[in-house]
Amino acid sequence: MLTLGIDIGSTTSKCVLLEDGERIIGTELLVAGIGTIGAEKIMETVLKKAKLSRNDIDYVMATGYGRRNFDPANGELSELSCHAKGVLFTNPQVRTIIDIGGQDAKVLRINDKGILENFMMNDKCAAGTGRFLDVMANILQMPVNELEKRAELAEKPAKISSTCTVFAESEVISQLATGETVENVIAGICNSVASRVAGLAKRVGIKEEVFMSGGVAQNGGVRKALEKELKVPIKWSETSQMMGALGAAISAYEQVKKRGVLNE
Repeated sequence: MLTLGIDIGSTTSKCVLLEDGERIIGTELLVAGIGTIGAEKIMETVLKKAKLSRNDIDYVMATGYGRRNFDPANGELSELSCHAKGVLFTNPQVRTIIDIGGQDAKVLRINDKGILENFMMNDKCAAGTGRFLDVMANILQMPVNELEKRAELAEKPAKISSTCTVFAESEVISQLATGETVENVIAGICNSVASRVAGLAKRVGIKEEVFMSGGVAQNGGVRKALEKELKVPIKWSETSQMMGALGAAISAYEQVKKRGVLNE
């Protein structure tokens, strides 16, 4: 049985192709907005690489911001459920998930069956999200993936006190103008994101093990700052950004098994 999960995020679409609910046989990631053109392209790409067609797939489950507008999907599901399923599939001992995406940040506490016990979400402000890091990287005129390396060189992280992205932008420019080092400013930016997300996590109630999913999981500066804020180790993987799509593919498999219908 073949199922496909697609996570249509605000900045990136992710896709996972799953065989019999257990074996990942294809993954793909494409930087694109919530429009369905990017999602359709990524699905075509992962199927082409696997030498399959849409008719070979028993169920397509969509999640993420653009899930309701993706016509090729058989069903759609909240990213909360999908991230929980994806993370537990790869890390069964995880009980708290911190997901920092392009436009929001979520903290989920789950039990050993993957059932959501509590969660908090910040989707009203860009502070504490990947968008915040993108804006700051643009100010500093460097790729966002360079922030981690430069943050490690900081001697004394700058204090970024503004919780609003617009004001924080002005604050960063002002600090650089008064002679603060770029490295200290970057470390301060990472600390600012961590502080914002840690506030959500503390309200949810941290239960170990803790895992970080989403694209910002790849930023070591933010991860390390979060570990300091929460005083717990945080697990992650190179596939952290694929957890929502993986959970969607697993949910698709569960739907087919439940209905007992293939290739609908």
